[in-house]
Amino acid sequence: MIFVIKARAVIFWILIGVSTISHGDVVVIVHPNNSSVFDNIAISQLFLGQLSSFPGGGKAIPVALKRGNDTRISFNQLALRKSENQYKAFWSRLVFTGKASPPQELENSEAIKDLVANNPALIGYIDSDSADDSVKVVGAF
Repeated sequence: MIFVIKARAVIFWILIGVSTISHGDVVVIVHPNNSSVFDNIAISQLFLGQLSSFPGGGKAIPVALKRGNDTRISFNQLALRKSENQYKAFWSRLVFTGKASPPQELENSEAIKDLVANNPALIGYIDSDSADDSVKVVGAF
């Protein structure tokens, strides 16, 4: 009986460690002067073309990483709850019907960070290791 309790405790701490390691690998960034308060729903709506302005006001233009990037895959799964194929199909429908255009896609996190740091209208996501004080982190996945 004691062995079972100890085994469960070990498994619990392993799972806590794994979730802590994997959580926060992707961060959502905006210009440092952006005073909007973001929740996960607003972030998702901005990247899925359902919102076109920041929660605090002002035009919002999302930028994304190119297809195949690991950070993009993580963001799509964790923030948008979509696989790469679902994401592509989602945007294909919107573009076909003329309702919206997908986010501009950039090569890497540094390119997104540099663009967001210089344009208050942009919102993007990058790997957490690329974040610095040139941008404001408003979400983590």
